[in-house]
Amino acid sequence: MNAPCTVRLLLASIALLLFATLPGTARAQDANTISSRTAEVGGVTLHYLTAGHGPAVILLHGYTQTSRMWRPIMPRLAEKFTVIAPNLPGIGDSSIPKDGLDMKTAAIRIHALAKSLGVQKAEVVGHDIGLMVAYAYAAQFPAETEKLIVLDAFLPGVAGWEDVYNNPGIWHFRFNGPTPEMLVRGRERIYFDYFWNDFAADKTHSILETDRAAYVAAYSRPGRMRAGWAYFVSFQQAAKDFAQLSQTKLTMPVLAIGGDKANGTVLGNRMKLVATNATMIVLKDTGHWVLEEQPKETMDALMKFL
Repeated sequence: MNAPCTVRLLLASIALLLFATLPGTARAQDANTISSRTAEVGGVTLHYLTAGHGPAVILLHGYTQTSRMWRPIMPRLAEKFTVIAPNLPGIGDSSIPKDGLDMKTAAIRIHALAKSLGVQKAEVVGHDIGLMVAYAYAAQFPAETEKLIVLDAFLPGVAGWEDVYNNPGIWHFRFNGPTPEMLVRGRERIYFDYFWNDFAADKTHSILETDRAAYVAAYSRPGRMRAGWAYFVSFQQAAKDFAQLSQTKLTMPVLAIGGDKANGTVLGNRMKLVATNATMIVLKDTGHWVLEEQPKETMDALMKFL
């Protein structure tokens, strides 16, 4: 190789190195790097995804899903925040604890994870049963919760919750135990498609096929379906816990986002009962899967509020 070529290659390498170390470039790279990690907290192994730098945001998934649901929005959030997206105890790659598969205990365990990561304060986001855990987090640790965002479900124990819980069309809350396990085993995809299709405003615009396959695989592992159902079994205990916790209203800013074809209005009105500073957004032509059905609108609302 002649001298001019060598010089040009050297200059190009230096330029690339300098570009890679620019602050903006580093942040962009960090935002797109999602790390998969585990931590031991209180005898339970919690798996979590993390990315970014800055103030902490904790993302809590719902039933039929795992922390995977947050991957599409993590890079954008990671431009401003340290994003922590755990798998709830018993779900995904988090271990199945011997007891405590309920909203209040799950929140305590997620809080222990946050503390182990050096998080002093966090903004907490939850969807479906994840929003119940998020509420339990904010209610138990209000001084450490900057903001709370809840996505489409309801709060057990808060006035009117029985209307949802006792709705005969929502039969799955009571579908658990040995016989349901045998009925679902080997048919997990059929069972989950019911949620992903029937609870969407348009079943063709809901959970992506690749994600469906991943979620089915996660919940089909030994003991995982039972662990997921344990959160439904805990609704009666959550009702007692939340009735007590809601006697002290949340004072941090709260945002409720839901679909008009699902729980948007119900959730927004209930959050106004338990918080002094609650805002409600109801997305039109949207079902339960707000992040998948209306990704831009949901993400824009999240970023504006956070």
